[in-house]
Amino acid sequence: MVIGVPKEIFPGERRVGLVPAVVPSLIKAGFEVVVEAGAGSNAGYLDTYYTEKGAKILADRAEVFKAADIVVQVLCYGSNDKTGKADLPHLRSGQFLVGFLRPLGTVDTVQEIAARGVSAFSVELMPRITRAQSMDALSSMSTIAGYKAVLMAADKLPRLFPMLTTAAGTITPARVFVIGAGVAGLQAIATARRLGAVASAYDVRPAVKEQIQSLGGRFVELPIEAKQAQDARGYAQAQDDSFYRRQRELLGSVVAESDVVITTAVIPGKKSPVLVTKEMVASMAPGSVIIDLAAERGGNCELTQASEVVVEHGVSIVGYINLASSVPYHASQMYAKNITSFLQHLFKGGKPELNLDDEITRETLVTRGGEIVNERVRQFYSLPAISAQKNAQ
Repeated sequence: MVIGVPKEIFPGERRVGLVPAVVPSLIKAGFEVVVEAGAGSNAGYLDTYYTEKGAKILADRAEVFKAADIVVQVLCYGSNDKTGKADLPHLRSGQFLVGFLRPLGTVDTVQEIAARGVSAFSVELMPRITRAQSMDALSSMSTIAGYKAVLMAADKLPRLFPMLTTAAGTITPARVFVIGAGVAGLQAIATARRLGAVASAYDVRPAVKEQIQSLGGRFVELPIEAKQAQDARGYAQAQDDSFYRRQRELLGSVVAESDVVITTAVIPGKKSPVLVTKEMVASMAPGSVIIDLAAERGGNCELTQASEVVVEHGVSIVGYINLASSVPYHASQMYAKNITSFLQHLFKGGKPELNLDDEITRETLVTRGGEIVNERVRQFYSLPAISAQKNAQ
């Protein structure tokens, strides 16, 4: 089977679906690899690097889609809501599509993908189980986002991060507060500590306290308990309005004394909960920085504007999205390794082996045979259940 890697077309996207280093292992597994000319150049991977590893370079994008049995992208149509629709006519029945699809975005988009007859796999639906760790692209990209968030905060903050003892006196360390201790949040804590800041964090899940402390962070405990703080997949669950209202009241004093606040609370398929109000922003010292990693879904800060930097009361609120793309070399490397492991799981000896009894395959398969077949996605959009017989076809 032929794996096709087209160039990413989302505005500003610099990553690439596969890097040259993984090509030999894919060839050994029975695949051929074709890459659109220039697909990896923005990430630092030249065409010659791919050909040296055994891939074939095709000059025309349409030719890549035509040759490919499996199309590997970072942002497929769905997650690419700007220019991704241009790829729809290139997809054909029986083809496989692998990448970020944002399946809980809009049902019309998912149905358009299904209508092309492709078997589409959404990597952000990868189950958080031990067997799938090497395939978890969402965690890989979240790791980069958490790291880059701290660097952006350090760049914007008019203070130094570490404590320094100098001839001019002692400089106190910056205070970084992370709201949400998932993969991105934990990486943010670790990076802030490496830069010398004092880091603290809050999460609705009490179970993460030990992880925060193991990184040298202080766990902020609030006298409020979330109902069903996490789902079966290990993600934080959305709470009701009264919980978030009480949470904001209790977080106010911590936010006010922080130099940097990094928010990471994202609920798949839903608007991000507001955790930092405009009143809380006003309580922060001038020059403070908020990095909102939930900006794409509305933001955790009431004043966040997606893709923009807003300054209110002297506080910079950064709503940049797609942070992983700002570190394209290693983001592509990590993504490619995740995808390679996933492809080797789905295709044995270079041939499809889709076992829907397998949790990894079942949970990530979104469309097949012209239908949305993923149970979680169908329930999210209140679509009627598909019969077991039809789903197995």
